[in-house]
Amino acid sequence: MTKTHDERLAQFNAAGLYLVSSASASAGRSTLDILQAALDAGVSLIQLREKELSPRDYFVLAEKARNLTHRYGALLILNDRLDAALAIEADGVHLGQDDFPLRPARKIAPHLLIGASTHSIAEALQAQADGASYVNVGPLFPTQTKIWSGEFLGWKGLESIIPTLQVPFSVMGGIKPEHIPGLRQRGVRVIALVSAVTAAPDPTSAALDLLRLIHATG
Repeated sequence: MTKTHDERLAQFNAAGLYLVSSASASAGRSTLDILQAALDAGVSLIQLREKELSPRDYFVLAEKARNLTHRYGALLILNDRLDAALAIEADGVHLGQDDFPLRPARKIAPHLLIGASTHSIAEALQAQADGASYVNVGPLFPTQTKIWSGEFLGWKGLESIIPTLQVPFSVMGGIKPEHIPGLRQRGVRVIALVSAVTAAPDPTSAALDLLRLIHATG
């Protein structure tokens, strides 16, 4: 049974851990193997990123990821590709500042979660106004999984943005386990991570430990 937008958003808010895939940061393992390991740990929110793939190869992988996440009842959000998200009946799409515009995306897909990457108060407010289901705030700290020429937001940047948000949000960028209690104390409910799971020697154990830490400090 297809979930409504509000049902998907409620699951997003309750997920705690938002796993973003990256084959290049998976220690030679396949993205599907990493997703399987994370789902076995109880991860219920996944973004399929994989910017290195061609549109055709990305679509093939997205279909397989959709079948896998369906079996676990997990949300699958595709990065950038609104067309693929609609075609495979994903739960949502995540759009960067240079991707397909958010406002027409909302018109095309009112039933999908539509996330927006934001790096400042101005971008967060614009995403809200344009109809984002949620915004991602970051990068918070230096990270090797994202090329970034701007300033990292850090704690002060995050604290300045949170009060402006009227939609759910996630945070991302260089987040380590020791950051999680501070993030939770500041009201962060959803923490997006890549290499902390994908590059871990045992992704299932890593995801389990992170989920426990997130929910224990909530």
